[in-house]
Amino acid sequence: MASIYKEIIIDANPADVWDALRDFGALHTRLVPDFVTDTRLDGDARIVTFSNGSIAREVFVGSDDKRQRLAYAIRNERLKQHSASAQVFAESDGRTRFVWIADVLPNEIAPYMDAQMDLGLAAMQKSLGRKAA
Repeated sequence: MASIYKEIIIDANPADVWDALRDFGALHTRLVPDFVTDTRLDGDARIVTFSNGSIAREVFVGSDDKRQRLAYAIRNERLKQHSASAQVFAESDGRTRFVWIADVLPNEIAPYMDAQMDLGLAAMQKSLGRKAA
């Protein structure tokens, strides 16, 4: 199984980043606009439409306000396994350290997922960073 680990610093208040991350149905409006063009809730899942036209059903696994961590999973015809979590950490200077981890199978899909996660982080940086506001 391929593990993809991403970590960035966002020039944003950690409480604001966590509030956007935990809003499970608002990827396209709060967390990663332009990277995600639509998010629709469907029971315990969200149907996510990405800017490249792909669509994924992401199942909510859990959310922890104390640890500011959210987990979700995807399973479809392309992905045998996809488990992911994102977590917000406060930096001493008031900025946010954002950690996003995904474990995927088959291994061959990892380069695509890695590149997509980079695009997602860039969109997050653009939408949430203080300089963007």
